[in-house]
Amino acid sequence: MRTVLIIDDQAAVRDALSLLLSLNDIRPLAAATPEEGLARLKRHQVDVVIADMNFSADTTSGEEGVALFHAIRESHPDLPVILLTGWSHLETAVQLVKSGAADYMSKPWDDAKLLATVENLLELSENARAAETSRVARRRRREVLERDYDLRGIVFASEEMLRVVELACQVARAEVPVLVTGPNGAGKERIADIVHANSAVRARPLVTVNCGALPGDLIEAELFGAEAGAFTGATRAREGRFEAADGGTVFLDEIGNLPAAGQMKLLRVLESGEFERLGSTRTRKVKVRVLSATNADIPRMIRDGQFREDLFYRLNTIEIALPPLVDRPDDILLLAEHFLAGDAVLSDDARDALLAYMWPGNVRELKNTIDRAKLLCGPDEITVKHLGLPMAVAQGAPRNLDDPPREVVEAALRRAGGVISRAARSLGMSRQALYRRMQRFGIPTEP
Repeated sequence: MRTVLIIDDQAAVRDALSLLLSLNDIRPLAAATPEEGLARLKRHQVDVVIADMNFSADTTSGEEGVALFHAIRESHPDLPVILLTGWSHLETAVQLVKSGAADYMSKPWDDAKLLATVENLLELSENARAAETSRVARRRRREVLERDYDLRGIVFASEEMLRVVELACQVARAEVPVLVTGPNGAGKERIADIVHANSAVRARPLVTVNCGALPGDLIEAELFGAEAGAFTGATRAREGRFEAADGGTVFLDEIGNLPAAGQMKLLRVLESGEFERLGSTRTRKVKVRVLSATNADIPRMIRDGQFREDLFYRLNTIEIALPPLVDRPDDILLLAEHFLAGDAVLSDDARDALLAYMWPGNVRELKNTIDRAKLLCGPDEITVKHLGLPMAVAQGAPRNLDDPPREVVEAALRRAGGVISRAARSLGMSRQALYRRMQRFGIPTEP
């Protein structure tokens, strides 16, 4: 149950706060002295602390409260603390807020404001605990992957990418074809590399063909080889990529660009391992693991008659769907730091801008952005202007048209009495999403 520890030397204050919290389904714990409060913290799981600033008779300096706050911070660095005092010391309040205090209120307090602050801090504590639990579980899963598989140095922190890498490692030793789908620049070739590196044929070659980079009339010769005179300019026989990869893996990037004749030959190779070079009637046979990737809508291409349905099902025995970078925000700053390689430092505003941008070019665009910023910033830290992102992002504009504007968010918070979960429900969004919008608009998360 949600628990708040009240540390105050006045029994009336402890009783009043305990009643207020109990009426709102919050379990109160009470302590009359700093020593008793610290002892209770050791014995109980506490979500928020409400602490007095003065405990000794005729004491109004607030020094006891400052000492208690620092003692709590030392043993529980992330525990939210609300400070209460009958004497207003603005300078002391500012210093403690800078040191991490959640809020500072004078006695007598406003019940509604205090309760709203406590509710919001409880939500933050619950979210922080859930996030920490998720991080620990994610870290353990990653440690298992790093112990058992070759991850080829891939950089990620998000749950979305962890699932992708787990699936890639899981299917690596099977000999079935794998299709990696996802937008351009998202890292499909890195996933194919992981699949090959952990396969039974990892010691054999991985041969990559970008079907989108070859003229349509040359793709077939590139894949399956050609005899001398098979086409203009073919002065001698040459083996294709499938022959070069015999016993290993072929990675066909941008498979949606493969022309109809190439699709038919690829289907035959997948079914029997057999093919003929362009201009030859001699049948050759290879044993090759086929990985492919595309950013195209293959089912739509099938409906439009541009891609063979039987080939799609052969390629798509296992599909690994790679999400765009915007859908895995936990990876953005980690990747940015990786690309920086310690050569420069990101300012806080630059970090915010990186997180606010939609990244239509995905990881490739992020790398280009960081490489450019490193050149432009010189010896200084990287700021928003060095990133060269659209002005709307640099100014902290909403990421899409579905974001409620500032006035709508503020009105919802007023109607909800400052309780973020209530306001989020009225706006039809999660608490985390509302927190992000409040931070973007500069709206305090405590009333």
